[in-house]
Amino acid sequence: MKKVYWRPQSLPLSANVFIACFALVGLIAAETLQITVRQPYYAEKLAAARLASEAMEAIRFERLGRGLNIDPETDPAQSGLIGALVTPVTSDVGDLQAKQTTINPNFAAVVVDLLMKSGVKEGDKVAVGFSGSFPALNISVCAALATLKLRPTIISGASGSQWGANDPDFLWIDMEYLLYKKGLFPFRSVASSIGGRSDRGKEMTEKGRELVLQAVKRNGLGMIEAKTIRENIDARMSVYLKDRSPVVFINVGGGVASAGTRPYKIFLKPGVISQEQSLPKDMDSVILRFLREEVPVIHLGNIGRLAGLYGLPVAPSDMPEAGEGSIYLKREYNRWLAAGILIGISFCLYFFVRSDRGFRMMHTVSREEDQGPPELMI
Repeated sequence: MKKVYWRPQSLPLSANVFIACFALVGLIAAETLQITVRQPYYAEKLAAARLASEAMEAIRFERLGRGLNIDPETDPAQSGLIGALVTPVTSDVGDLQAKQTTINPNFAAVVVDLLMKSGVKEGDKVAVGFSGSFPALNISVCAALATLKLRPTIISGASGSQWGANDPDFLWIDMEYLLYKKGLFPFRSVASSIGGRSDRGKEMTEKGRELVLQAVKRNGLGMIEAKTIRENIDARMSVYLKDRSPVVFINVGGGVASAGTRPYKIFLKPGVISQEQSLPKDMDSVILRFLREEVPVIHLGNIGRLAGLYGLPVAPSDMPEAGEGSIYLKREYNRWLAAGILIGISFCLYFFVRSDRGFRMMHTVSREEDQGPPELMI
């Protein structure tokens, strides 16, 4: 005959308290005893950030050597990569905080991370669209490309928005050529455009456009000139697709040919874009052309959000050191500890709920009467 034992339907209070305390101690231990874990591609990220830091320092020394002013109020990091409010070659309005946020060589590590997520391999061809509005971010992209030994085809906007590379004597394409000559980067732009409204500098004076054209000429670059945006995009795609198709397209900033017109580009999310978004059929841009060809796009815009995604500071007062941020090292839960705590809680539940020994240990008995083991029922 099968034996059936009777016991109360609920656990004694003492057992509930013990299990709750054990779980609470386990929770506190899991939170406080987290471990620091190196993130994927740590070595490549650190190397890229160090190269970006070296390049930024080279620009700073060159700017000081030329006697060009560095405003400590707008450029507290003294980087030399923050331009003026208005110059003859200023292409558009700009966000000073966004420009200050990019003065961080660790953006190079972010670009490495995005490139690896896009599936690039050493020697791959990469199409790049630079904006003169974000020279520091351009440097970070170049550092990542050089570190991963990729082959970029670069088209740069020569002018810059407010606070960007908008000094007529030291535009982004001048900075890029300087870094190329110094051997920091083994590549530079193959072509340039004026930039600004309609990518033709329509908001500039005739003198301003002439200064930009002089800069393009002195740097020996081809010129992207077109009467319409669609023709401009066609010309860019012809350059990018020469020889063979790139495996990824990187866009920096909000150039109208690369990113599209304002109603559309404000909805572009920073990071890797792998599929075409729902857009009007008459919309066109380099980004959309590549997405339609199933080429992934890395969009480096909406700088504040991008920095937040990777734990980088917004508008730092000093230039951060290479290697700072959760892009390199991240605090994570100790999986072995968490597994041990879970096993411990499971054991306690079994011991006090299913085990007779646990029941007898924690069951409260009166001092006058010893209840003994659970009552046998036949």
